[in-house]
Amino acid sequence: MNDDLTEALQTQVLAAIESDTPLEIRGSGSKRGLGRTPIGEPWDVSGHAGIVNYQPKELVVTARCGTTLETLDALLTERGQMLPFEPPHLGPKATLGGTIACGLSGPARPYAGAARDLILGARVLTGRGQVLRFGGEVMKNVAGYDLSRLMAGAYGTLGLLLEVSLKVMPIPAAQRTLVQEQSPGEAIRLMNTWAGTPLPITATCHDGERLYVRLAGAETAIAQAAKTIGGETLESQDDFWSARIREQGHDFFAGEAALWRLSLPSAAAYQDLPGRQLIEWGGAQRWYRGEVDTQAVRAAATAAGGHATLFRGGDRDIEVFQPLTPSLMAIHRNLKQAFDPQGLLNPGRLFTEL
Repeated sequence: MNDDLTEALQTQVLAAIESDTPLEIRGSGSKRGLGRTPIGEPWDVSGHAGIVNYQPKELVVTARCGTTLETLDALLTERGQMLPFEPPHLGPKATLGGTIACGLSGPARPYAGAARDLILGARVLTGRGQVLRFGGEVMKNVAGYDLSRLMAGAYGTLGLLLEVSLKVMPIPAAQRTLVQEQSPGEAIRLMNTWAGTPLPITATCHDGERLYVRLAGAETAIAQAAKTIGGETLESQDDFWSARIREQGHDFFAGEAALWRLSLPSAAAYQDLPGRQLIEWGGAQRWYRGEVDTQAVRAAATAAGGHATLFRGGDRDIEVFQPLTPSLMAIHRNLKQAFDPQGLLNPGRLFTEL
């Protein structure tokens, strides 16, 4: 599949500008439940798909927004490579554009980098109907502020990601996951202690009862690290990290109760909130499910030096992302004005006034 629909998509944006019609950007719909409630006329961009360029020796791939992660993963796997940030799919036929627009990263995020860290360049269709290119396809190509990375986590409010160039990495020679019984507080302490050492850790998780640690690299390095960390070897490690954690198939994520994502300093104390918690990213990402109201969850996150996001479920018409300070909101407002002055692209998806 190699479909470049840039001209058609640009024509549709220009028509929306003329008629002042808000647009809801849609790919596969796998991320539609994230962010605030989508509004606007549905705008299907999934047909703009295909691999534009892949240079395995240069560790870079460029693909269009409608390209599925499944397609991209298959291509990279053939050459023994992978997307280092392990992007969550969260549904069938998940697309690259939606994944980057939502800024999603998987278990390896603290160790391999976030989605935005691995973006080398992008082509963007703005709310002005302009096609702009930022960055490129090599690491050393940016002077000044890298606007391509600004698109990661913008939820399409600044423009449609027509193409994205990403850094890829070799698949590790070997992997092993160790598991041990630990309290949440001790798990946080251990994860932060290990973070200050050269251990080949590529993922950590505490599910409320057990601490899971994934090691990757050469077999000899893994064997040596395993002696330091301890615990039993988990046999079904791929199923655990991909299906249960990355794709949220763990029992913790089941059900309709609101799911909160707390981003905290990794060494922050375990949060005393009624309900259940699952800890990732060496302690920096805390998933929470409980009956505490929005204000209390955000107050707890702020007191710990972080912020809280209503990731899934609950009332999607409120501010699901932690409200910004006036100065930060002013920056966001100015960016929105520069890229989408009529507020036509995914209006209100990120914040009410954007």
